[in-house]
Amino acid sequence: MALAKVESVSLNGLSGHAIDIEVDIAEGLPSFTLLGLPDAALSESRERVRSALLNSGLPWPHKKITISLSPAWLPKSGSHFDLPIAIGLLEAQGLISTHRCSSLISLGELGLDGAIRPVRGVLPTLVSALSRGVLSAIVPRANFAEAKVLPDIEVLAFSYLSEVVRYFTTGELPVMEQISVSDSTAEPLNLLDVVGQVPARHALEISAIGSHHLLLIGPPGTGKTMLAERLPSIMPELTDALSLEVSAIHSVAGSLTQRGLLTRTPPFVAPHHTTTTAAMIGGGSHAVRPGAVSLAHGGVLFIDEAPECAAGVLDSLRQPLESGHVTISRSIGTVTYPADFLLVLAANPCPCGKFNGRGRACTCSSMQIRNYLKRFSGPLLDRIDIRTFVEAPTRAEMASEGHGESSEIVRARVLQARLIASDRFAEEGWKVNADIPSRELRGKYRAERGGMSFLHAELEGQRLSARGFHKVLRVAWSIADSKGHMRPTQSDVEDAFALREGTFL
Repeated sequence: MALAKVESVSLNGLSGHAIDIEVDIAEGLPSFTLLGLPDAALSESRERVRSALLNSGLPWPHKKITISLSPAWLPKSGSHFDLPIAIGLLEAQGLISTHRCSSLISLGELGLDGAIRPVRGVLPTLVSALSRGVLSAIVPRANFAEAKVLPDIEVLAFSYLSEVVRYFTTGELPVMEQISVSDSTAEPLNLLDVVGQVPARHALEISAIGSHHLLLIGPPGTGKTMLAERLPSIMPELTDALSLEVSAIHSVAGSLTQRGLLTRTPPFVAPHHTTTTAAMIGGGSHAVRPGAVSLAHGGVLFIDEAPECAAGVLDSLRQPLESGHVTISRSIGTVTYPADFLLVLAANPCPCGKFNGRGRACTCSSMQIRNYLKRFSGPLLDRIDIRTFVEAPTRAEMASEGHGESSEIVRARVLQARLIASDRFAEEGWKVNADIPSRELRGKYRAERGGMSFLHAELEGQRLSARGFHKVLRVAWSIADSKGHMRPTQSDVEDAFALREGTFL
């Protein structure tokens, strides 16, 4: 009997579990038994590993093969176990010895020709392995740049299974070109492209200062999407830790190539309004993948034509908007992904899109207009901090050669206001005004007396909910920070209330 053991990692969201892969080759009728709750992709590894070994000129043992993936109670999914299973089979036959590398993990999908194909989730897998003291990792060549983000772990990248065997027998590594991993920052869009829209630009700036959710309402073609796309350009760059976390999420989702490694620009995710709840929140039958809310973590989630979304899609955002994470439960287990994003919704004012309250050629009845805007549920709308109407640019604005402020100028004001808030929250540890707890808004972080009296009157008149009361105060703090006020004045509170009320809602 021959026995070998190799190590790998199974991902559960962004958390990894150490997996011991034990390979036993015994006398008996030729068979292949895989234990440890494998999914369909993992169960099919037998034929991939067999063909990869034979096509690489390596033997396949015609004996009783038993492979155990422990812990046995943990469901395991994915094709990245192909490579460690093949290494275990070769070690059990005495063809290689993995003692060359201490504390080694391996991952990679095998092609039938012995090629090692890229897999998802390499970055969070190695982060988890590094936290447990793993020193070396074997990864597919196509995942080398992603793995090299972590400087504290030795990354061995191979393109073929035969190269892995050569390394374990002779110590020879394939020739690798040098790859520099830089903290790249993609060039964002610029607010200079926006013509006019002074009120909407102001709402965008306040939203970026305090991380307040935003609703843009206006006729088609007025620039709602253009404004939303430029919101990341005035937001602060991601920190090192947040950039790594965002890259890990996109690695699991398989979109890291489009996103870029360690990009400091906040992500901008814009799912189509026909997207499903599972695509928005995340899910899957075999492996729970992150949805749009997690891909937008640390950045902006933009939903255009929001009233056209299917029933339940927008309401599914309510829990992550409050908690900053999303928990998905499926038969294979429960997964939690971070989902701390800034939500921007865009909508037409009516089904035909031409209503502006001033007699424009709108063909919709008043009942149609009310029913159209009622597609926003009350609980969701109550979680939106700022609502603004986006007017069509005037003829003078379109003909003018002058432009508004650039993203660099606005971003400098946003950074200054955030610095004021950061100094104010030094003891509490909060980051932005949207994080202020409700009880603190009624105590230490109250507005001036006039502002509080104004809000209490609105609350008593049932024109404001308890949640809205606190959200207006948070927006008022952002307005105060933008003006350099030590505490929100009555004017700041009234401005915040006006931003929350919007024009037509």
